[in-house]
Amino acid sequence: MRILVVEDEVDLARTLHTGLTAEGYSVDLAHDGRQGLWMARTGAYAAVVLDLMLPGLNGYKVCAQLRRERNATPILVLTAKNGEWDQTEALDTGADDYLAKPFSYLVLVARLRALVRRAAVVAPPVLAVGDLSLDVAARVCRRAGARVDLTAREFAVLELLARRAGQAVSKADLLYHAWPDDALDPNLVEARVSVLRKKVDAPFHRQSLQTVRGIGYRLVDDREHG
Repeated sequence: MRILVVEDEVDLARTLHTGLTAEGYSVDLAHDGRQGLWMARTGAYAAVVLDLMLPGLNGYKVCAQLRRERNATPILVLTAKNGEWDQTEALDTGADDYLAKPFSYLVLVARLRALVRRAAVVAPPVLAVGDLSLDVAARVCRRAGARVDLTAREFAVLELLARRAGQAVSKADLLYHAWPDDALDPNLVEARVSVLRKKVDAPFHRQSLQTVRGIGYRLVDDREHG
């Protein structure tokens, strides 16, 4: 079971990695908000342990963005900030639980177990646009039942398009979703969409990945045109 820890205090991050690994979890670390957002989007995590005061992109924004994208991974927030307003803001942006530093490691593990346990009864989301499906938890793409192998970035681009099926999605939104490092070159998106068309459309004689002139792209169910 994989846990993502997003924490910029390196010593604390290492301590959590060591402790959670000893508890039987597989643990990935991110040390800033943008990296954490990218990893949370592209990894099948049982839960995310998220610090609020992060460089690049703070934990509130990371949490809010994941929830806007319908990413339901349980989030346990850690912060040095204390007080009911901070707790309220964290929970209102989509966090599932909250711990103020310094915290009891035993309490953190217990709360993490509870979050994972509650989430286990909810089926992981599968996004479907016609006969194209994306299993978000397993990171698996299928077209007409056939598995289509995608890279992490290809999956991220297609996932956002699937979450907004039928809607025009700007290149800027796709850049923000799939590239964690402030990438600004729209050619990155164009190149990735070109590859996606060769993987999910061309072999099946389809045209579901459409260009929206002057904006970006749209993913549609085009079976009636297949």
